[in-house]
Amino acid sequence: MNKYLFPIYAIAIGVIIAYLTRRQKTVYTKLLLSFSGAFLLALTLFDLLPEVYEHLDAKRTGLFIMFGILLQIILEFFSKGAEHGHVHIHKDGKRFPWLLFISLCIHSFLEGFPINQHNDMVYGVFIHKIPIAALLTSFLLQSMQVKEKAISFILIFTAMTPLGTLVSNTTSIAPEYLTSINALVIGIFLHISTTILFESSEGHKFNLSKLVAICLGILIAYFV
Repeated sequence: MNKYLFPIYAIAIGVIIAYLTRRQKTVYTKLLLSFSGAFLLALTLFDLLPEVYEHLDAKRTGLFIMFGILLQIILEFFSKGAEHGHVHIHKDGKRFPWLLFISLCIHSFLEGFPINQHNDMVYGVFIHKIPIAALLTSFLLQSMQVKEKAISFILIFTAMTPLGTLVSNTTSIAPEYLTSINALVIGIFLHISTTILFESSEGHKFNLSKLVAICLGILIAYFV
């Protein structure tokens, strides 16, 4: 049951963080973002990547991973990088950000697939979603005059990862195709996590606190 609930918990925690810090900018969200990027990357390399290479032809695996990277680049063309903490929404509040909404939902739906076969990945998704949800919620509430739209956006976004896990768990998709989807998701995770790490500091310079956060993310992922 946790594999369905943890992504929901993550969004709830992110919303609470956004509410508590709505009147001030905090460095802790950026530190959490750095930690989440390192944790997700390490967990992908330690847990998900070896299993995919074990069950698929190496060249086919690499091909699907590259497809995942390209897919994430395409999604970010529409979301403007919201998956790794860059949220840019017009301040007029009149137009619903459909491209952002659709791209984030596709991303969230796909990242739910590996959770069914790899329970440890739910922790990576959990940690990844908290700072993203906090930043997304903050920008939505500031940018959209009709708060009901922002709330609907967040609720549907929250449901997409558990929905992906449910589809993976209940539909009769051949194991080979599920593994191929997991390879695709690896590409998505690799792109997002490395982007977070390289862009986690202004001017691409690491300070000590962010370096510690990254090292902790890798270390904890190793022992999960």
